[in-house]
Amino acid sequence: MTDATLVLNAGSSSLKFALYPNEDGSPSPILHGKIAGIGNAPQFSARDAKGNTLPPDASMPLKPCAGHDELIPQLLDWLQSHQSGLTITAAGHRVVHGGRNHATPVRINQALLAELDLLVPLAPLHQPHNLAAIRAVAAVIPELPQVACFDTSFHRTQERLAQLIPLPRKMTEAGIIRYGFHGLSYDYIASTLPMHLGERAQGRVIVAHLGNGASLCAMNKRRSVATSMGFTALGGLMMGRRCGSIDPGVLLYLMDNQGMTTRDLEHLLYHESGLLGVSGVSNDMAVLQASDAPEAREAIELFCYRTAGELTSLATANGGLDAIVFTAGIGENCALVRSLICERLGWLGVELDPDANIRNATHISSTASKIEVLVIPTDEESVIARATYRLSSACT
Repeated sequence: MTDATLVLNAGSSSLKFALYPNEDGSPSPILHGKIAGIGNAPQFSARDAKGNTLPPDASMPLKPCAGHDELIPQLLDWLQSHQSGLTITAAGHRVVHGGRNHATPVRINQALLAELDLLVPLAPLHQPHNLAAIRAVAAVIPELPQVACFDTSFHRTQERLAQLIPLPRKMTEAGIIRYGFHGLSYDYIASTLPMHLGERAQGRVIVAHLGNGASLCAMNKRRSVATSMGFTALGGLMMGRRCGSIDPGVLLYLMDNQGMTTRDLEHLLYHESGLLGVSGVSNDMAVLQASDAPEAREAIELFCYRTAGELTSLATANGGLDAIVFTAGIGENCALVRSLICERLGWLGVELDPDANIRNATHISSTASKIEVLVIPTDEESVIARATYRLSSACT
């Protein structure tokens, strides 16, 4: 009999899942997979530890328009039927927003769920679905320990000035501060830095988590010093569909002169902007690179321009720069984006090795570069698995 931890990362239209053996340290998943197209035409995919495709059970048809509450019970049944001799002892969840009170993973109870419900307006694309997954698991296996791992927790090490927004103090005390996100990704990268940088891992490192959602984190001694995202996941860098930081006067203008409501603005900022809005082609960086449209190239260059500018701002907050790490979908796989960003950082002494960059090698800076530049794949699920195992084991 093998005991395992289930990891769930629930998004608006997808559910990533993985099973990890109950081991402290850095275990590899027993299996991992995804249900895509939730709410429309769900599609199931899974692979075992060797990369072999695992078929869905014939008795598990995924209903069109099914939500998390229907799909998670089916997933749990599939896991139990296809993994004989395996017992799920706990479930760990990515929860995007933990507010200002949670600097570590937390065992889930009803009081915590009520607290996290209040944070839905700060992360409307993610938080409702994160919480829906927790409730769906509890409905099927109410006795199963569940753990929330927060994307905001990693940034609670920042000094007060880095978290403040220059609004009236009463608003700050009400919780309107810079929280930061992508913390599970940054946590993983921080844990791997010593094997790649040795003693320099304790220095001034900026990690660029570049995907459909994108942010930067300045680290010192592998702890968060500053980050590009703020009160919500809208701030900072230009992203796939999100515009990133914007002059608030633009929003006032759109409301006063274009008749846009707050819901109109929400849709504009979360769904119609960023790479998609600028290019008019796609929010997918690979599609934009393959496009001949000049607007597609401009969108790529604007993404890199804004990222390089924000990176230098974080270097100031961090008192300098020793290394840059690229991670997440774009950061790990797009040599063009890395090159365009680093070209703008040449004045800092950043210089890439073109061949290493094209190969997506781990170390992509040249021998003459004053700043080490690396590409490190992230692994948020393993962070959740380790935290869930430790916390659930301590509670038994």
